[in-house]
Order: sequence, then C-alpha cells, then structure tokens
Amino acid sequence: MRKRNIFMLIAAAAFVAGCSGSNSEKVVADSVDDVTEALRVGGSIDLNRLQWTREPAAFEVVGDTVRVTTAPHTDLWQRTYYHFQNDNAPVLQMRTREQYFSFVVKTDFTQSHQRFDQCGIVMYLDSENWLKGSVEYENEAFQHLGSVATNNGYSDWATTAIPADVKTMWYRFSRRADDYCIECSTDGISFSQMRICHMHAAAGEIRFGIYACSPEESSFTAAFTDMKITECAWKAHDGQQPDKE
Repeated sequence: MRKRNIFMLIAAAAFVAGCSGSNSEKVVADSVDDVTEALRVGGSIDLNRLQWTREPAAFEVVGDTVRVTTAPHTDLWQRTYYHFQNDNAPVLQMRTREQYFSFVVKTDFTQSHQRFDQCGIVMYLDSENWLKGSVEYENEAFQHLGSVATNNGYSDWATTAIPADVKTMWYRFSRRADDYCIECSTDGISFSQMRICHMHAAAGEIRFGIYACSPEESSFTAAFTDMKITECAWKAHDGQQPDKE
C-alpha cells in the first residue's frame, strides 16, 4: 500500500510538472510582441493573433482579409456635447510595447448606407481612453472623414466632408512614444495628415487595430485588407526646437 501511495504521488507530481510546463510555454507564446514579430518577418501581420475586445454581429477572416458585419446601435463615444456614453463597438486588435512604428490598413465600406455607419483604425485602451479614424456615412451627397481622440473620458471629433461616392480609404496609424498620428490615403501611396495627438494613457503597452460599427438602426459589412506594420513613417520633427527649461 505504501509503495502504491508513493507511486501515485510521483505520478501526480509528474502531471503537475507537465501542466506547469505547458502553461509556461503558453505564457511565453502569449507574451510575443505583435509589432516586434511583424517587423521581424517583413511587416506581415498574423491575423490569427489579433484579439476581439468585443465581437461583431458576424465576421470572417479569409486570407489577408477581415470582414466585419456590424450590429445596430453599436458605437464609441464619451460624453462631450451629446452627453451619452456609448462603448459597444466591436474592436479587433494586436498589442505592443514598441515605441516607434506605423500600422497601415485599407478599408472598404461600399455597403455603408445609414447615417454614422463607419469603419477604420482604432487604438482602444479602455472605455475612457481611445483613438479612432474612419469615414462615417452621412447621406447620398457627402460623408465625414474624421478622427476622434478620447482622453480621460471625454471625446472630440474632427471631420471634413468628402463625396459620398468614396467607398475605400487607407489609413496609417503611427506611434512616437505616447504621441500619435493618423493619416489617410485614397491610393495607399500618398498619405495626408488627419490628426496628431497625445494620449495620456498610452505611454506603455497599447492595443490597436480595426473597428466597425453602426450607431443607428443599421447593419453593413466592412472589409479590411493590406494590413502591415512598418518602421515609423511619422518622422521626428525637424523644425522649431523645444523650449529650454
């Protein structure tokens, strides 16, 4: 009986050790920095590593394409002007501690048709700290190309009107420490600045990626393609020098 008990203890210890080894391997795998890994392999992104903060009504990943179908009454906004807090848009992101890099993605929103239908890039940290850039449908004449920075629970919205027949847009999201730049492009080659901003809660590890939502009674499918990571395309400032302290 004693030998049997000793054998059972040894077997149990071996089982625990084996489990511990598996968990350790999982922790190591999960700790891989997505941007560092993408840069290591030439900028390509492993879409299987991206994680949903909230899943959409439906989605599919085929090859290098992610399609997201929105649900009605999904949105991101905090307080300012409208005095409501909407925090239920689906967000698909990767994570990194890299301080200098750029993320590029092409969006196709051909199916958008209801006011505020939108899709684009996002850096969602938590409900009160996030950054996004997108085209929001308005009507058959025009739509809003814009961006929102939400710091400490208050959102702003900077926009410009563009023709309603624009149905694709490229975005480039760049990080320089805890400062960020969003740019847009109609051809994926020439990018124009949309916003430069400081994000108070985004100095360390961040999560960023793509999103789509339909704030009103609507649903549409957005397509995201050509995602890649590059060295930081937002170069260091070379003009006026900082004030001396």
